[in-house]
Amino acid sequence: MYLKKTLTGVIVAVSMGATSIASAADVVIGVPNWPSVAATANILKVVIEENLGLEVELQNGTNPIVFEAMDSGAMHAHPEVWMPNQQNLHDTFVKTKGSVEMNKNGVAAFQGMCVPKALADKHGIKSIDDLTNPDIAALFDTDGDGKGEVWIGAPGWASTNIEKIRAKSYGYDQTFELTESDETLAYANLDNAIKGSKPWVGFCYTPHYVFVLHEMQVLEEPAYDASQWKVVQPTDDPNWLAVSTAGTAWDTAYLHLHFAKSVEKKHPEVAKLFRNMKLSTDAVSEMTYALVIDKEDPAAYATAWVKKHEDQVLNWLTN
Repeated sequence: MYLKKTLTGVIVAVSMGATSIASAADVVIGVPNWPSVAATANILKVVIEENLGLEVELQNGTNPIVFEAMDSGAMHAHPEVWMPNQQNLHDTFVKTKGSVEMNKNGVAAFQGMCVPKALADKHGIKSIDDLTNPDIAALFDTDGDGKGEVWIGAPGWASTNIEKIRAKSYGYDQTFELTESDETLAYANLDNAIKGSKPWVGFCYTPHYVFVLHEMQVLEEPAYDASQWKVVQPTDDPNWLAVSTAGTAWDTAYLHLHFAKSVEKKHPEVAKLFRNMKLSTDAVSEMTYALVIDKEDPAAYATAWVKKHEDQVLNWLTN
């Protein structure tokens, strides 16, 4: 493989005269529960194992668990931290403790609420305020309890808690039941709803394959206003929901790789990779499509992706 051969000389040159690359120590990468992070984690694994001679282990874990593990040295990277969703974890471990470092090459992302466009056009659903209308909410009542159902995200996502805050702030927590479920199930329900011309409303974000598969209507909201956002997470205050407000649209989010600063001493070449990795929104959307829609194996997909993007990966490792 051209990249591997090219990098051998480069890594030796930047290792201050080292004659070999360490191969015994593991690098442990945390993998939370959404598709794109599985793709990026496997890509990092392939790059490190094929070009730096280190064994890499992928471990599942929620965002707090991965950050705690990076702090203790039990894990070494979180490939895709959503900011500002995980702002509290970032502030604790990057700013206060100083045990974690953030890659500055963020992938731009959007977050909001969506309905299928055909449904939106049929019933005149345009704004998030429409969800407070009992007649609109009744369209989404599938269990006859008098409230509609809205998917607000998966259990354990920081965004899921924020969507609870947003529902309270806008008032549609009074007209809708806020449901949580695994993303795969939620978007399978969306597929079935569209095929059966039935209603669906829920959290949506980019980068994501759903906007390739379906024509979705993003519900209009007032522009992001920092003064209207006071978001407290359950880990910070048991009374978090009552004291929080978020009555405008999300700010533009960015996905940033975070890694343990201890990597710099143990494997500086890995730290360089972690600092330099850079992906586009379109690239990450393509990854989610490949893994979820095309059902590609994450490890096999990562191997093919790295081979196809040799020059890009070489820049991550040498710049």
